[in-house]
Amino acid sequence: MPLVSVRGVSKIFANGVRALDGVSLDIGAGEFLSVLGPSGCGKSTLLRLIAGLVPASAGTIEWPAGKPDIGFVFQEPTLMPWATALANVALPLRLAGMGRGEREARAAEALGHVGLAGFEGTWPRELSGGMKMRVSIARALVTAPRLLLMDEPFAALDEITRHRLNADLLELWEQSRFTVVFVTHSVFESVFLSQRIAVMAARPGRIVSDLAIVAPYPRTEAFRTSPDYAAHCRLASARLGEAMAA
Repeated sequence: MPLVSVRGVSKIFANGVRALDGVSLDIGAGEFLSVLGPSGCGKSTLLRLIAGLVPASAGTIEWPAGKPDIGFVFQEPTLMPWATALANVALPLRLAGMGRGEREARAAEALGHVGLAGFEGTWPRELSGGMKMRVSIARALVTAPRLLLMDEPFAALDEITRHRLNADLLELWEQSRFTVVFVTHSVFESVFLSQRIAVMAARPGRIVSDLAIVAPYPRTEAFRTSPDYAAHCRLASARLGEAMAA
């Protein structure tokens, strides 16, 4: 039974732009799925539809076992500049009405899980780009969601930081096995992270290929230089090229 089933979903915006056309996709519980495609193909729109942030113009999004708690990590960290790292992470719990002591303890634990123990009292302006994104991930995970939606969260980071956060994200996923839908336009990132890659074509956005990445976890830096990784990257690149030409 999938966690979520996207069935024939289309999205037409008020200006007439057809962002998605007949997208169907099953996402399994505990799966790490990447949605790969060129800029403007509707990847982010698909993520927002799954999250319920925007309505579909046609089709349905079904939750066979009931809609789970959802965490969302945007392209930018979107932190409150007037609040500490701890207060930023604790915000969803505060909005849910949790008492101060419990929410701060859970927020501190979440910061520890993303490698930021000791930075609870730090202001966003004092953090690097990678550290801000870690705070954003901690905030998304502090409610223990069953589904984590990530919209190109590492695209603006340097390669070294990006590789580190890829590895840390996989470690968190392996520990808790929440479901991840990860939007990216990087072939290399999608292959390193994912069990499966849905490749999208643009104008209008649609899924044109579904690739299984059959490689064991944990995936270390050694995987990035392995023949298996290179072969998967070549196939994903070919499918992306076909999607861009479609």
